[in-house]
Amino acid sequence: MRLRDHRGTVTTLLAAGTLVLPLSGSANAGTGDHHDSRPLAGMRILMSNDDSMQMARPNASDGKGLYEVRRALCSAGADVVVMAPWANQSGAGTGAAGSGALTVQRRTVLPAAYGQDCAGAPAAGAVFGVCKGATACDATSVSATPVDTVRLALNGGLAAKAGWTKAPDLVVTGSNFGPNVASVVNDSGTVSAALAAIEEGTPAVALNSSYDPTVTTSLEVADRTYRQTADFGAAFIASLHHRGLLTTDFVVNVNYPYLAEGQRPRSTVWSSVGSQKLIQPSYAQTAPNGDTFTVGGALCAADNPKCRPETKRDADYRLLQQGDVTVTPITPDRTFEGREAGRLEHFVRTGR
Repeated sequence: MRLRDHRGTVTTLLAAGTLVLPLSGSANAGTGDHHDSRPLAGMRILMSNDDSMQMARPNASDGKGLYEVRRALCSAGADVVVMAPWANQSGAGTGAAGSGALTVQRRTVLPAAYGQDCAGAPAAGAVFGVCKGATACDATSVSATPVDTVRLALNGGLAAKAGWTKAPDLVVTGSNFGPNVASVVNDSGTVSAALAAIEEGTPAVALNSSYDPTVTTSLEVADRTYRQTADFGAAFIASLHHRGLLTTDFVVNVNYPYLAEGQRPRSTVWSSVGSQKLIQPSYAQTAPNGDTFTVGGALCAADNPKCRPETKRDADYRLLQQGDVTVTPITPDRTFEGREAGRLEHFVRTGR
């Protein structure tokens, strides 16, 4: 597999002090070109997500991606600790608690087939859920947000609960139930948790698994997509690690496409966060003249005037739909630097 160069790839990465080189290897196993069977040996990795650590829903949308990535990272030799939201926090974005208490509770019985994945690692693959409040987490507990879990972990939580007195080498979030591309990135708890990590001084990678478009009655991620994302992600992270490309300058946001049985990704491509609006929210009154609204949403239709069209050639969603694995650098800096801001800048500076 090759990492195709899209507009500004080399210039952008050189400016950040790094350079992505062409990579080769199995499309389904990632892009590592080294032959070490445990390429992440010696690395300590904190994992989180926004889907939770429960994996209790019938479609496993509340954490299966996390356990698949945990399996792959431990198989590659990493020492992994999970500190994730107690309950589903999809769409939580950058939300975080500013006061109150958070409770960290270790999960003692892991989902079937994942219990022994990290048994030989120093931390034994410990999994913790984080809820709000000062009492034990239960079915009625309000969950901590994804950002809460990472900030807590990196500011005392890992030391207290896992004995890690030094920061981990990397934070990995996901694999998310669904892609985080275009406008969805703004709402993503998976991406926001990774951004929280680099703000705390630890490199971060966000992994995301695409929906199965053949299921039209709901949004679903196929089991094989979770597995492919995890295996690709572990090998890709190993390649970044061995090249010194894990950085706190930006989050590496990786989206893995849905592929039919037996298919492979076209390639791994450099992309930008798309400008397209993908989801149109809806708020339906539950009763005429009532005060309660049901929150919903749907994929944007092409003829919806509220849905912003795509304007970028290297947009992540467009490339993902073509069967590419997309890799996008994301930073907390939201400063707009395009020419279109020139008139506003002139007015602010001159008053005219």
